[in-house]
Amino acid sequence: MSNHLFDAFRGRVPAPQRLLMATDDRRSLTYGDMLARSAQLAHALVQSGVKPSDRVAVQVEKSPEAVLLYLACLRAGAVFLPLNTAYTLPELGYFFGDAEPRLVVCDPDRVADIGPLAEASGAGVATLGSDGHGSLTDSASRQSTEFSAVARGPDDLAAILYTSGTTGRSKGAMLTHENLASNARVLVEHWRFTPDDVLIHALPIFHTHGLFVATNVILMAGASMLFEAKFDPARIVALLPRATTLMGVPTFYVRLLQQEDLDGQAARNIRLFISGSAPLLAETHAAWRERTGHAILERYGMTETNMNTSNPYDGERRAGTVGFPLPGVSLRIADPDSGRSLPQGEVGMIEVKGPNVFAGYWRMPEKTKAEFRSDGFFITGDLGLIDRDGYVHIVGRGKDLIISGGYNIYPKEIEGEIDALAGVSESAVIGVAHPDFGEGVTAVVVRKPGAAIGAADIVGAISGRLAKYKHPKQVIFVDELPRNTMGKVQKNLLRETYKDIYAPKSANRTASSS
Repeated sequence: MSNHLFDAFRGRVPAPQRLLMATDDRRSLTYGDMLARSAQLAHALVQSGVKPSDRVAVQVEKSPEAVLLYLACLRAGAVFLPLNTAYTLPELGYFFGDAEPRLVVCDPDRVADIGPLAEASGAGVATLGSDGHGSLTDSASRQSTEFSAVARGPDDLAAILYTSGTTGRSKGAMLTHENLASNARVLVEHWRFTPDDVLIHALPIFHTHGLFVATNVILMAGASMLFEAKFDPARIVALLPRATTLMGVPTFYVRLLQQEDLDGQAARNIRLFISGSAPLLAETHAAWRERTGHAILERYGMTETNMNTSNPYDGERRAGTVGFPLPGVSLRIADPDSGRSLPQGEVGMIEVKGPNVFAGYWRMPEKTKAEFRSDGFFITGDLGLIDRDGYVHIVGRGKDLIISGGYNIYPKEIEGEIDALAGVSESAVIGVAHPDFGEGVTAVVVRKPGAAIGAADIVGAISGRLAKYKHPKQVIFVDELPRNTMGKVQKNLLRETYKDIYAPKSANRTASSS
């Protein structure tokens, strides 16, 4: 029996001397280095007491060694558990208690704080710094560069990724070897990756986008990465001539457009720009095409499913959509309550089924059962529609749906109208408890620099375009919208911040705020 995912990567390895990654501090890693050093780390994991199916929790800064640790976990038959570097100690305490890892790997500078939490959950502790040094790599350096990978089948767990937990305590999404392998194979083919590709990798690797989309695709293609510790717009533009592809979140593209030297000449070697993790504004899509001559390819995925849809490689990459279901993925729009499939053009719950869909939530059988239909479709929580040409549109999260005066209101529709106004940089529309309407439509808006647009201007501009019940009851201006590390607007924080603006006798009950 093979090690399903790692052997899939190994089978695509080009010549050992071919470059796998080059870092911004001039370190490099060949495919031969990857095989040898991940073997050493696998030995170190085993020496630390890690057995097949044990969880290895990892909260470290981005580095080549962190990627090697992921591969070492696969080879040792362990379950890789990456954790956001922004998580606090109480959050880490929850994850350790829930996942019960055998080993916790953290930055050397944090071991004094994290060590006691890990030990309280019964885990050992090892360290790995952003420079590649730590107790784990010290141990690995003394190990053999050969390792017989532990047998793992398609249905064995490869990783657990915790969801953001915006609607309750975080849930651990269990991802199998075939969940990850199947998605990587499909994306390599769909996006035409070859060993000649060079990806600019500026994403974090504790999230499915940077780890399981970007990294797995490169490994499955036998391609290379320019592996950046963080996103620096000026440096990314400077790297474009050395690369063929870029994967990013919408914020990347917005900030890159602010670089004066971004143009068609700078992007002449790039064959594909990909965006995901949050909606890309149509304005950004158009501005990027005008500046570079390239149409950004937008796709749709989530922690529990990896990638579900993609705009076409060949054909129209339609702004405001996430394209078509990927090969092997079934997608339908359903009535949220009954699960009944809805006709084309109607808004409903996006549900998906395929080899990419996770095995369930860690130690939450009832929650898992509630999130799947009886025919195996996963209820994503995203609201969307399929247009007459078959493109999938996402209109918002189910929890973001606003019900005001008995009407269902989809925030993205209103946001699209507001974002199109001169003087508006971006907006987020939320529902806030209202004594008369149940929820009051509330727009939180970021002005463009120097713009003087006001609340009355916004309401007046959309009055002829949207039904009156969709009009914001308040427009609030802010300097920036709160975002998580992947660029998604955190509407839960906005709802909490403005939860009392419609409360009776509130001093905030005005037509607008600035």
